[in-house]
Amino acid sequence: MGSEAKLTELTFQLLVESTPNSIVLVNKDGNIVYLNSQTEKLFGYQRSELIGQPVEILIPNRFREHHPGFIATFFSMPSVRAMGAGRELYALKQDGTEFPIEIGLNPVITVDGSLVLASIIDITERKKAHERFRLVVDSAPNAMVLINDQGTITLVNKETQHLFGYTDKELVGSKVEMLIPHRFKKHHPTSRNLFFNKPQNRSMGIGRDLFAQRKDGREIPVEIGLNPIETEKGTMVLASIIDITQRKIQEETIKKQSELEVKNRELEQFAFIASHDLQEPLRTVSNYARILEEDYIDNLDEAALKYLQTIQRATNRMSTLVKGLLNFSRVGRDKKLAEVNCSKVVEDTLVDLYSAIKESQAKVEVGELPILQAYETQLHQLFQNLISNALKFRNTSTPPIIKITSEKIHDKWRFSIEDNGIGIAEKDFDRIFQIYQRLHKQSQYDGYGLGLPNCKKIAELHGGEIWVESILGKGTTFYFTISDLREE
Repeated sequence: MGSEAKLTELTFQLLVESTPNSIVLVNKDGNIVYLNSQTEKLFGYQRSELIGQPVEILIPNRFREHHPGFIATFFSMPSVRAMGAGRELYALKQDGTEFPIEIGLNPVITVDGSLVLASIIDITERKKAHERFRLVVDSAPNAMVLINDQGTITLVNKETQHLFGYTDKELVGSKVEMLIPHRFKKHHPTSRNLFFNKPQNRSMGIGRDLFAQRKDGREIPVEIGLNPIETEKGTMVLASIIDITQRKIQEETIKKQSELEVKNRELEQFAFIASHDLQEPLRTVSNYARILEEDYIDNLDEAALKYLQTIQRATNRMSTLVKGLLNFSRVGRDKKLAEVNCSKVVEDTLVDLYSAIKESQAKVEVGELPILQAYETQLHQLFQNLISNALKFRNTSTPPIIKITSEKIHDKWRFSIEDNGIGIAEKDFDRIFQIYQRLHKQSQYDGYGLGLPNCKKIAELHGGEIWVESILGKGTTFYFTISDLREE
């Protein structure tokens, strides 16, 4: 061997020894002809233990059968390439430990013939980091999609599969445009390329509504956060996708509630003004009817007097209706929160209704009632209306028995007022809470159909509701719920 050849060989050895990767030279027969010190460290062998051995000594048993064929294929068409593209590769240490690797193959022409130089990289730490990354992504509560600069999906988490209805296999390797509604697909590649030209953390679609498309074709409103990530395969983007369907529904509900509140305030204002202004002409009609009846009685016949009395009754009834409407429109105005002892409120109500209770020989049983933060005046009105109804709509053959109870259910107090009166037909359960809806003629029971609508309004004012259970001829129980407003 000439001095120039020896110098070339020495230079080659120095280069191989100085490389940080494991280097193994293999001949056409698949035997190891050279290795560097990094290979000794990586595999745990002495150099003398590997030189002349089949390269399969460094390969796990389950891969050895097919490996000689791979060597033959490579030497038939030698070229620089990565070995095992598209599949995972493993190597075997002397102690039997397997570890993941990447291999680069390079053909080398020597005086002794063609060889292949295998550059081996231990990617154990990279695999661990990748696995940790996958675990973090997979445990995220949002859909997470990793996309390369070609727009191809390379990784998705379980939430992505759940949100879009695709399997992992259907998503990975496909273009991200499969998750985008048809009307936006045309322009998305341009937007994607602009992002990769200047990648940075940002929210996608600020100032406009974004939509994604599920496998079943249904569109969903979304929010998307984009995060560029540097990987061994280049820059990728991790897209965090949040389904905001419920938020949109809530926003729409709040908007409608706000609009409804404005309309309700306008209606309340109208009812207040209308009922107030109607009082004056009613008083005028009533006063002139009374003047005619008193001052011109000698000039009026029996028929005329009867007409005047009819006018007087009608104006009185109209005045009562207007006053009721005025009171209904005032519910919720000038409300003042106070610590209310419900037992005391019921006790005062029973005192106010003493005459009706005595006349009907009613028995009222009151259970333990709470002390809570509420609107006292309105709560007093609520109890008075319901107890009055129990006394009014009683069975004439049986003295009324009224039972008042309460219990805490979750975050509300539920009250019940039970009676043994005439009862209500099930078909009228909803109707009785509508304004001016009466089930009986004025000649049977007085009233104007405003009491129970008032009760409904007061219960709702306290964040609750009211409903009824009843059997005709056997009795009725009104239930209503009240929030302790100190907990609001």
